[in-house]
Amino acid sequence: MSNQKLVIRLEPRSISACASLPDELSFMENALQHQVDVFKQSKDADIILDLAPTGTGKTNAGLTVLKHQPNKSAVYIAPTNALIEQQTEAAKKFVSDANLPHVVKSASAKDIKSWSNDKVGSRSGEKLYNVLRNPATVFPDVGANTPIILVTNPDIFYYATFFAYNNLDRGNIASSFYTKFSTVIFDEFHLYDAKQLVGMLFYLAYSHVFRFFQNGRKVVLLTATPEPACELALENLKQAGVKIARIDGEAGNINLLPSQTAVNLELRPKPDSKEEWLAELAAEVVQRFRDRPNENGAVILDSLDNINRLSDLLRQQGLSDCIGRITGPAPKKDRQRAMQCQIILATSTVDVGFNFERHPEPKRQNLDWLIFSTRDRAAFWQRIGRVGRVLGKSETNIDSEAIAYLPANAWEEGITSLDTSGGRAALQEMLDKLPCLDKPFLRAYWCSEAFLEIARPLLELEELFEGLAEDQLISRLFDTLKSVLGGTRSWDDYRFRMKVLRAAEAIAKKTPKEIKKDWKYIKGGQAFVKSFIKAKFREEWNDIQAGRATIEEYEDLLKKDEEALVDLKEFAEIFSTSYAPLFSFRSSLFESLHIRDIHGFLLDESEETRLDPFHLLRYYEFVQNGDYIELTHRANETYQLSFRLRYHDKWQEFVNTELNKLTAFKNCQIIRSAGGAIRPTPLIQALNKYLLPGVIICPRTNAAVIFQLNKQGITSYPITIVCNDVAKEYRLFAGLSGILTIAMKFKQLRLPDDEVFIAG
Repeated sequence: MSNQKLVIRLEPRSISACASLPDELSFMENALQHQVDVFKQSKDADIILDLAPTGTGKTNAGLTVLKHQPNKSAVYIAPTNALIEQQTEAAKKFVSDANLPHVVKSASAKDIKSWSNDKVGSRSGEKLYNVLRNPATVFPDVGANTPIILVTNPDIFYYATFFAYNNLDRGNIASSFYTKFSTVIFDEFHLYDAKQLVGMLFYLAYSHVFRFFQNGRKVVLLTATPEPACELALENLKQAGVKIARIDGEAGNINLLPSQTAVNLELRPKPDSKEEWLAELAAEVVQRFRDRPNENGAVILDSLDNINRLSDLLRQQGLSDCIGRITGPAPKKDRQRAMQCQIILATSTVDVGFNFERHPEPKRQNLDWLIFSTRDRAAFWQRIGRVGRVLGKSETNIDSEAIAYLPANAWEEGITSLDTSGGRAALQEMLDKLPCLDKPFLRAYWCSEAFLEIARPLLELEELFEGLAEDQLISRLFDTLKSVLGGTRSWDDYRFRMKVLRAAEAIAKKTPKEIKKDWKYIKGGQAFVKSFIKAKFREEWNDIQAGRATIEEYEDLLKKDEEALVDLKEFAEIFSTSYAPLFSFRSSLFESLHIRDIHGFLLDESEETRLDPFHLLRYYEFVQNGDYIELTHRANETYQLSFRLRYHDKWQEFVNTELNKLTAFKNCQIIRSAGGAIRPTPLIQALNKYLLPGVIICPRTNAAVIFQLNKQGITSYPITIVCNDVAKEYRLFAGLSGILTIAMKFKQLRLPDDEVFIAG
């Protein structure tokens, strides 16, 4: 491997201090030029893109925009709950320093549940709506009609603007989010996934088409590393007439302040062998600890299990008192302890909202060295920006060290031609060329059937504005989104598709008796019946198409035939479950489980946390102990997970009706195996799902696709289909992975009603 290593020195970074503050910002001490530029540009621009490096005050830059409309409300969208907490405190300080009238409230799901039920109901949606309508309704210490800064996350923002709250609250909440805020700040949006970006771009297009920009709304986008696909989307908005300003915090060359030390960076290919890699990482950490005992460092890896196993190896080397873990399952107390440790072991949890603060604060950088892995270029720049931060420090000229493990494909794609004397510019130019660091699913996701996501809020808005002047703006909004995101089909196509889906969701929740009674009140019911007949009764559908029968006749038949109603409900369940991952932010198929970890496999000090079930099944032995699952041992070897599905018909029927199709499968069992042998899997009630959404494909004819997708982090599982005449193994892409798969790699997959899935 030694001949594959590349060494490059990244020159120190500086950022311009502000030489002259506008009167409106006179309260800001040590203001930076990019912060003032954001304030000035926001007077005229609709969207302000601040590209200053990480750790250089982009939060306050965004908040300066409030000074233009000091009595209007704002929303600040932070990508993680940990950052919500941090940015809420930052906003409170800014409001106090700037003498603004706003009340600042954090609004994670947990926060909203904790708000008082005294004056409003206990529903989270009802509380959120009332806080936006008038904060004094829920918070008695707040003056009537005080403007609010709501600090929330992309999930809640998406659910609010995409009408995803319950029927009683969705309209009120959506209306508030669309009309209430004069300033909207999206923080670290380069970390958004495809779904979160859909929500953000929809809001931007809506603000343009419905003239909120013309009436003074300002949107601030904060990122150090915008994705190319997002850059293109913003360019399309600009072409549509949106005024966009870009602020580069490093563009000036006067009043420079050091912001990051020089970094001596070594690039290495990530080894295929997990054991060899972990041993290599442990040796690197031990060597640095022994050679430079006064320095602080960190290891950031994408895999939780790799961090935990590295922790074991380092503890075996006697470093227990010097290391701490910052991971998803780690509670706040453990994270706070870890930040004071000499060696921090972390997952992507620290990519946002963690500044590795130490007490007492060192005079030089908080991190002297960093070892990290990365799957994409945004994460690379985010992580390399964590080491050597010196803005505001008294010692700024001590070099930092870093080792970055890139995908091995980078060496096949030409990284060895990197000009190692060219510094940051040469490195950025090279990394921008490497396909293995792309997030390729972004545009594929937007342009595929996933475009259906935007049809839900569009249909809700269309019905809301029916008969009003705004009604004509819906098709214009769709066309704008089509130009921003891509896509080939018309609004009529998506409108019908969403009506079918919305009806399926309503029917799936009802009993056959309720369906019979409430049929005429189910929106889109007739559209769904058409899809049902077309998918299940081809001859009857042909009769309807030829005019020999009417859809109304079949509706009457359904209401009289109990067995047909049962079939209709089952089809609705499968249809709605298949699409459910499009409208959910939980990437895991199952809810996290309550874990007790008394042996410290996951946690350094605490004993209780929540954990993804698949991680539990892969890496641990455990027992059910009352309400908890108790970890007993780390698995001797990583378990392979697969599924088993009993199909009550012949194999050829399965191939004809279920293969290469986005659908939902009944009663799939999860199986653990190791060394080719099935091992007992303890019963976990939460894993018994009636329907599992996904796509099953043939592993032999799609071997190359499966390999590529796995490299890009899209997981699939072996699934054994046990038919009446034979048992065969296929490959399952479950949940959102199923939708991403067909968006990225396939052209001729089918949908639950046997329509062809359109990709691009």
